[in-house]
Amino acid sequence: MKYLIVDDEPMALRDLQEVLTSAVPDCKTAPFSSPAKALEQAKTIVFHAAFLDIEMGSVNGLVLARQLKDIQPNIHIIFVTSYAKYAVDAFKIHATGYLLKPVAEEDILRELTFLYGINVPQKQKIRVQTFGGFEVFVNNVPIQFRRRKAKELLALLIDRRGASLTAAEICAILWEDAPMGQSRKSYLRTLVTDLKSALDEAGIQDVFIKRHNSFAIASDKLDCDSYRFLKGDPQAVNSYRHDYMPAYSWAEFSMPLFELGL
Repeated sequence: MKYLIVDDEPMALRDLQEVLTSAVPDCKTAPFSSPAKALEQAKTIVFHAAFLDIEMGSVNGLVLARQLKDIQPNIHIIFVTSYAKYAVDAFKIHATGYLLKPVAEEDILRELTFLYGINVPQKQKIRVQTFGGFEVFVNNVPIQFRRRKAKELLALLIDRRGASLTAAEICAILWEDAPMGQSRKSYLRTLVTDLKSALDEAGIQDVFIKRHNSFAIASDKLDCDSYRFLKGDPQAVNSYRHDYMPAYSWAEFSMPLFELGL
């Protein structure tokens, strides 16, 4: 599917493109901060839908929508705006959808399911809680682990936010520099097996990345409170109570990331 995105604010344009491509990984997007350039593109490329901001300085998104409809009558229009006051006018021109900023993946998926001929599979929603205790939820159901240490291994990888760790590094952190003998290596392999099994049962096995002697987590697949905190998300910042992964002593080394500026 091909989607046109128009917003005169570069950061808003980038954010919407990221959410859209995350919700529909196989789609192709054409982002524009200039409505005029978007119209020119629409004359040569057929788009399945257009995601348009309404307040765009000299060009109103409602006007842009009519112009796009003149060029491509079958294009679906989805308005993305901070203002609910335009909803009635939007639907007068037969807009398919109307989303209020900030837009979440589930908002995108919900709107796309209404488009004719477009079937968008619902993604597993993976939510990670690191403030006030560590838990991982898939569609609001907590993942169960056979061993607490397997859960701690996942917490450690999430703490590293996508950076990989070797087996030796993991052992040094989880067992606080205890000698890494053969029994420790064997136990780590057991923990990795347990972790993979728990993720498989939850249907999210693709978040775990294992390469030769290194392990990581696909951080971009997670909705994690601490990740959102570091991006400046107000809700995540307000939820922080100096309680980042309190059950794990090694988490203290990440605490300064959350203390600065508070």
